[in-house]
Amino acid sequence: MISRRQLWALLALTLMWGVNWPMMKLSLQELTPLYFRASTMLLGALWLFAYVARQGERMKPTRAEWMTIVWLALPNVLGWHTLSIFGVKELASGRAAILGFTMPIFTVLLGAAFFHERITPRVRLAVVCAGIAIGLLLWHELQRLSGRPAGIAWMLSAAFCWGLGTLQFRRATFTLSPMVVTVWMLLLGSAVVWALAFMLEPLPQPTRFSLPMRVSLAYGVFINYGVAQLIWFGMARSLPPATSAMSVMAIPLVGTLSATFIVGEVPHWQDWVAIAFVMMAIASVLWPARPAPPAAQ
Repeated sequence: MISRRQLWALLALTLMWGVNWPMMKLSLQELTPLYFRASTMLLGALWLFAYVARQGERMKPTRAEWMTIVWLALPNVLGWHTLSIFGVKELASGRAAILGFTMPIFTVLLGAAFFHERITPRVRLAVVCAGIAIGLLLWHELQRLSGRPAGIAWMLSAAFCWGLGTLQFRRATFTLSPMVVTVWMLLLGSAVVWALAFMLEPLPQPTRFSLPMRVSLAYGVFINYGVAQLIWFGMARSLPPATSAMSVMAIPLVGTLSATFIVGEVPHWQDWVAIAFVMMAIASVLWPARPAPPAAQ
């Protein structure tokens, strides 16, 4: 059963990551995808490192833990964060968020196929409701999306990586805290993304950045790669994979609606209808189950 503290954490995470999608789109108007991701990821990881170290956590991994961290960083950081930023570049931010958050469906299906996760009736209902919501939110964009296959492929690949990474993270064995593991994954991932940026993109010119651009970068560093990462990876190990995955399904809705004010993307009637299905998906995995009746004597 999910606690009140976890519910508040999920609400905060939904708002933080939902607003982050149009914020990323805003940043990509002035900065190339890899340099944006590399800079925010590195600065965010350094901020997290300083914060976690001050909490008295053991920061140095053992030799065996290094291998685990690298293995977890591949889907959780390099896969999701790199692939998704190319998807945001190609698609409207709200629609990119919707495609990215097909992640819960991948989590459930991969968990059942390879990790022997049990699919309960509630989880089945959540998957169906999430699928309907995604279909509704993509309805208006089908014609446009059909001409942008690269963006669709980037986001679905990113969602697959997140789903796989969520399952792997829950099963990983290490003595470090989840926060410390998160920091090291981000640091390692940022090093790889910086290398890719140097090889594939022209050098940026930060002196020409506008004020909105600077605000969006700060948001990415302190919120997306700061507080939100700590909340997510803490929950990923304390909640069942299907619950932690489905519980963040409202993020693309927040992203779609907040995009109206940040980058001028106007939601359509399908967005509002989808809200009901998303709420059903979330409620089906978070609503407390009825206690079993006492056995007859």
